[in-house]
Amino acid sequence: MSVNITFLGGTGTVTGSKYLVRHGNESLLVDCGLFQGYKLLRLRNWTPLPIAPDQIDAVLLTHAHLDHSGYLPLLAKQGFSGPVYATSGTRDLCRILLPDSGHIQEEDAEFANRHGFSKHAPALPLYTRQDALDCLPLIKAKDFDKTFQPIPGWRATFSPAGHILGAASVLLEVAGRRILFSGDLGRPDDLIMNPPAKAPVADTVLIESTYGDREHPKEDVLAELGPALKKLAKRGGVAVVPVFAVGRAQALLHAIHLLKVRGELPTSLPVFLDSPMAVSTTHLFEHHQGEHRLSSKDAHALTHTATMVSSTDESRALANRHGPMVILSASGMATGGRVLHHLALYAGNHRNMIILTGFQAPGTRGATLASGAKSMRIHGRDVDVKAEVVQLQSASAHADANQILAWLRTMPEAPNQVYVVHGELGPSDELRKRIKHELGWRAMVPEHGSTWPT
Repeated sequence: MSVNITFLGGTGTVTGSKYLVRHGNESLLVDCGLFQGYKLLRLRNWTPLPIAPDQIDAVLLTHAHLDHSGYLPLLAKQGFSGPVYATSGTRDLCRILLPDSGHIQEEDAEFANRHGFSKHAPALPLYTRQDALDCLPLIKAKDFDKTFQPIPGWRATFSPAGHILGAASVLLEVAGRRILFSGDLGRPDDLIMNPPAKAPVADTVLIESTYGDREHPKEDVLAELGPALKKLAKRGGVAVVPVFAVGRAQALLHAIHLLKVRGELPTSLPVFLDSPMAVSTTHLFEHHQGEHRLSSKDAHALTHTATMVSSTDESRALANRHGPMVILSASGMATGGRVLHHLALYAGNHRNMIILTGFQAPGTRGATLASGAKSMRIHGRDVDVKAEVVQLQSASAHADANQILAWLRTMPEAPNQVYVVHGELGPSDELRKRIKHELGWRAMVPEHGSTWPT
């Protein structure tokens, strides 16, 4: 019997990663992500999967970012009760991210109902905080580089992918086929994360392509961030920094710490981390010492570089402060969370600054800001953008095109087929062409919902 993959997300877009692997009557889902960005994509979250959730035997998570894990509470709510396998770092992060995701969805629905700007009456969350809490016991931790059986007769092995705490590539072996899922590959030169492990032998590869059509700049994040914040401090403005609560928030905190230690920023510049999720994640770095470059002293310093803001009252109180100050707040693409309130408050003042720190998916407010738009819509109203918008080019947690190709070259032998996923169509197709022409391998960009053999 053949082994097939159905691409249920992460194709033609960087969000919603879900890959359904089927062999006979058995089914396994690799990643279980939410769609984000364009409304057309977000609506897919409400569309039933082509397989009943209770017919899925197991789930493997490459890492905890919501575009890879955020659909799990809904899957469980709809009847999935099997095991979910992940590294311990991913499990620990899911315990933070998933309940927070449910809470934000409840808040957004409640806000929409209170202010009457939803077309639905009433607006409903995709899932609740309690739904997320209910699914967490399903997650079972597995060590890196230790093979296990997610389904009897199926073998899976996690290997380090860099990117964020717990992030893994997955080698899945079933019915004599070896399928490698890259997950989100980190950078070999990341400021805080270790580089990805070398790729193993595989027959079929699913490779991410977020930056499949570009290279990262040679300068590091310190060289970009330092002058921007120095300028901001001099003019007494407020920097609103949308951050991904897992990974980029901690990298930015470490960068600010280094800039202050080096004397490139005034030590008196106030910094606030306004995201309960990011605050909790920051503390995890001390518990996963082997997965990142930070010494125990540096990991400890992360928790003291900024004032940690947890309660909503503390968050609101920031509005009463005057600049200069730096507010790091989730979400990283400004799709939700507390950062929206800070953007609404500070975007209209030319002394202020909005610093974008990573990839901004099309259709998100972050992408709107990156395009130079003079206004954006927040909570049903248009907000003028007069603040200086700075997009850091060196802060991404993803490998660039050359680094992806270099990782593929570490494979001991050529695979039979490469599927290029987790990228917008342009970057995915550009990477496909480079794989074909530079490596001489078969490569294609699968369509959403399509099924292909391994």
